[in-house]
Amino acid sequence: MLQHGIEGIRTHLATLPPMREQTVEEARKMYDKAEYVFALPEGVEVEKDEIGGVPAEIVSPAEHGAGTFLYFHGGGYAIGSPVSHRHLVAALAAASRTRAFALDYRRAPEHPFPAAVDDAVAGYRGLLDAGIAPRSIVIGGDSAGGGLTVAALVAIREAGLALPAGGVCISPWADLTNEAESYRTHADRDPLVFQEDIDRWGSAYLAGADPRAPLASPLHADLSGLPPLLIQVGSEEVLLDDSRRLAARCESAGVEVTLEVWEEMIHVWHWFGEYLDEAGSAVRRIGEFVAGRLPG
Repeated sequence: MLQHGIEGIRTHLATLPPMREQTVEEARKMYDKAEYVFALPEGVEVEKDEIGGVPAEIVSPAEHGAGTFLYFHGGGYAIGSPVSHRHLVAALAAASRTRAFALDYRRAPEHPFPAAVDDAVAGYRGLLDAGIAPRSIVIGGDSAGGGLTVAALVAIREAGLALPAGGVCISPWADLTNEAESYRTHADRDPLVFQEDIDRWGSAYLAGADPRAPLASPLHADLSGLPPLLIQVGSEEVLLDDSRRLAARCESAGVEVTLEVWEEMIHVWHWFGEYLDEAGSAVRRIGEFVAGRLPG
């Protein structure tokens, strides 16, 4: 059982088997056990469906407006699923008073780049085809899903589609070269993301593609014209510099961006829900951002 507070979370993480010792399938199964650890907010309904031909979970809080949150889970493009992130998506939907679509995009190594991007755009196009106005949609994700959020926005713009109202990036993996300085300076501080693991997932996803390809590593993309972004990252993450550099690139491109560095927090601390006060605070902050971007 998880202990409350960031030190309790760190203690628990230290007991888990190293990711490098697990097969992809073993890692996927371990991640999905979150379904049994974290409770959903009261009144949340979950149904399986598809959007734009892509499987998805539709997460509806007891009270929601007309807004839609299209969410991309994390997990290095190889693990993670709507199941592992159901409690987080439900919390975000409740905080923003939206219906959330947690996209079950195709994962590596079975489906390498650009499969995830193609599915993200297909999901967004499906929302538009269902009659949902772009101004009523915010997209977001965590870790790989945070990078996918920006890649999807770029791809949506390039496809000539109307852009959504905003984007949310939680601890985004935005540069698959994995060369940022924080990989070295924070290696002993981050209990979740390790260079060996992230190199493994990156290789599986890229399958030989250029790690600087704009839709694989949106840090290297033309970001002009994107909607406002909220980026949240923990101060202890090896991915800290991905967020810092992504925010700087957005500013240079004239994109409205808010970067929040949360002190003492680790990778995607939001995922730890009721066991971590800062998780609830960060989720509420995202809810405020999303609600502020959508029509009243």
